[in-house]
Amino acid sequence: MSWIEHSYMGRKGVARGRRGATHELTEAVQGEYRYVYGPYAAPVLRIRPGDVVVAETHDAFEGKIRSESDSPSALLKMPFLNPQNGPIAVEGAEKGDALAVHILSILPRGPQPVGTTALIPEFGGLVATGTTAMLNKPLPERVKKMVVTPEGGVVFSDRVTLPYEPFIGTLGVSPEIEAVSSLQPDYWGGNMDLPDVAPGAVVYFPVHHKEAFLYLGDCHGRQGDGELCGVAVEIPAYATVQVDLIKGWSIPGVRLETEEFIMSVGSARPMEDAARIAYRDLIRWLVDDYGYEESEAYFLCTQAGKMRVGNMVDPKYTLGALLLKSWIG
Repeated sequence: MSWIEHSYMGRKGVARGRRGATHELTEAVQGEYRYVYGPYAAPVLRIRPGDVVVAETHDAFEGKIRSESDSPSALLKMPFLNPQNGPIAVEGAEKGDALAVHILSILPRGPQPVGTTALIPEFGGLVATGTTAMLNKPLPERVKKMVVTPEGGVVFSDRVTLPYEPFIGTLGVSPEIEAVSSLQPDYWGGNMDLPDVAPGAVVYFPVHHKEAFLYLGDCHGRQGDGELCGVAVEIPAYATVQVDLIKGWSIPGVRLETEEFIMSVGSARPMEDAARIAYRDLIRWLVDDYGYEESEAYFLCTQAGKMRVGNMVDPKYTLGALLLKSWIG
């Protein structure tokens, strides 16, 4: 018996975890990729709860960086980064519901070396940026290309090969009226760069717009906590997700569930505010759905909670607060 049957999606979803039709969201079907999350673009696909989508995603640079001799500043044009597949309209989704996205698989696509990372001027966790302005000069630009395969891992160098641990860097739904950059994370999801948004996980989003309007892209072959230089192992991918709908589950922001743990996600600056958002929601989740009294949930998170740093480089930082299910009781 799969743990999905006991997940929120499996117990409360319209489809109860049962798979419906499969839709191929190819580059041809997508057409123009999106750099904004919002309600104003026409859907490229309409699906029903339980349906599966196989999306052909671009990397964060839309394939513009092809070799280690390329200059990111010459080829990339801000803010046109993080191209997104979508929007995908989900039948029956309304404000006050929650969208459940079960990530089934992420596979690299395209010619090798398919992985790209880079040093980009005024971008990263240990350099001066446009919002943290300093007089020192930017680090020299550099591009690193890597062979990435599920079987062989990420060939970082002749000395080091890292495990293939893929995830979707940018995933979310449309805000109610805002049109926001795909570089920004917040309550709708977006550019969270959270490594737990990985195959096997179910990610829950609050629905704010009719039919939800799901977006996804920016897949990574792997990434360390914090995405320190600002760029993970960026890959174009075949991202396969199953989408379900939970009626009447009004959540304030992004939640995530795996077989082992539940997680609440916060995005904000400064970083401690992102942590507060995440932990506050985790405590309220324990109160609302697990029968805890608030102070007892506070104690439990203090003694057993864990914090995951998604990114410390985007316009807002993303942190995830989690508890192991075995410790919730």
